[in-house]
Amino acid sequence: MSLIVFPAIDLKAGQVVRLAEGDMDRATVYGDDPAAQAMLFADAGAGHLHVVDLDGAFAGESRNGEAVRSIVARFPGHVQLGGGIRTPKSVEAWFDAGVARVVIGTAALENPSFVREMASAFPGGIVVAVDARDGMVATKGWAEISTTSAVDLARRFEDAGVAAVLFTDVGRDGLLKGCNVEATLDLARAVSIPVIASGGVKGIDEIHVLALHARDGVEGVITGRALYDGRLDLRAALSVAAAA
Repeated sequence: MSLIVFPAIDLKAGQVVRLAEGDMDRATVYGDDPAAQAMLFADAGAGHLHVVDLDGAFAGESRNGEAVRSIVARFPGHVQLGGGIRTPKSVEAWFDAGVARVVIGTAALENPSFVREMASAFPGGIVVAVDARDGMVATKGWAEISTTSAVDLARRFEDAGVAAVLFTDVGRDGLLKGCNVEATLDLARAVSIPVIASGGVKGIDEIHVLALHARDGVEGVITGRALYDGRLDLRAALSVAAAA
């Protein structure tokens, strides 16, 4: 199976933005029409999209619902959504709205039984976000650092039926420092759940390396700023992922 490339659309106050290290005060705005951005990615060949409600991640509930629904309505592929989804009602509502996968982050650490319940209720639809700084899990929009390691958190859900683990190195996200390939591979080899890489992707070389390790459990890679800044061509990334 080839590596899935997930172009990212991060939403803040209805706009398409990218943050530096998850800092809401360090946001760069790339557009005010999220659905149009989704279509640009679709036109380039993307079949998957990763959407984050940044305001929701901090508030603990949806804050960019209208923008998300507009993306789902127009994007012809699979939409993976995260950000403030912490109740059964909100999970069900997003699946009803047409989202293919729901990403659960903070609640995975604070309420693991919730993840298990949702993974059972929606087989193949739940992704656990393991966001880490220096190997330790970050929560609440990356504003707090826990005492739990990324590997330990992922291992808690090996028998839960989750679709994937989304691993983000918070210290690299949005900075174009390069994806933490080594830590991603270490996690993928440590657990039986497929792993999605995220955080700091800066160019085609990382796509190639990650694609070569699909057999090690790396399911996909999320990229945002590199696409928006023109450092990574989406068509080329999709081609490299497919070829590897």
